[in-house]
Amino acid sequence: MFFSAGYFCQMQKIKTFEDLIIWQKGIELSKNIYLITKEFPAEERYGLANQIRRAVVSVPSNIAEGYGRRTSNDYRQFLHISLGSLYEVQTQLKIGYELNIISLENFSQANNLAKEIDHMIYAITKKL
Repeated sequence: MFFSAGYFCQMQKIKTFEDLIIWQKGIELSKNIYLITKEFPAEERYGLANQIRRAVVSVPSNIAEGYGRRTSNDYRQFLHISLGSLYEVQTQLKIGYELNIISLENFSQANNLAKEIDHMIYAITKKL
């Protein structure tokens, strides 16, 4: 495989996209966002909650899809798509926080995880 650095997976050898730490972090962020948005007021369920959920699911989904393409160029392209979705999530988190829909604690936790994923995407694309 074209990427096997230990920083990006928990095992020495990557067998599937599920072994990628960056994918695992994307799943963790998705779960966090779903828990956060579960507490949103009813009037936001089809607005901000729906939008942020769709964006966050795109992050690990594009990481997995890019990995599955088996070429560095394709993987890089899907990582860039994932990065765009990640920035969308961060923007929507900030909006939720500014509107007092998201607590400071939830905002900070999710935003810090998003920043970690951002750094990982940057590192992987640089290596590719």
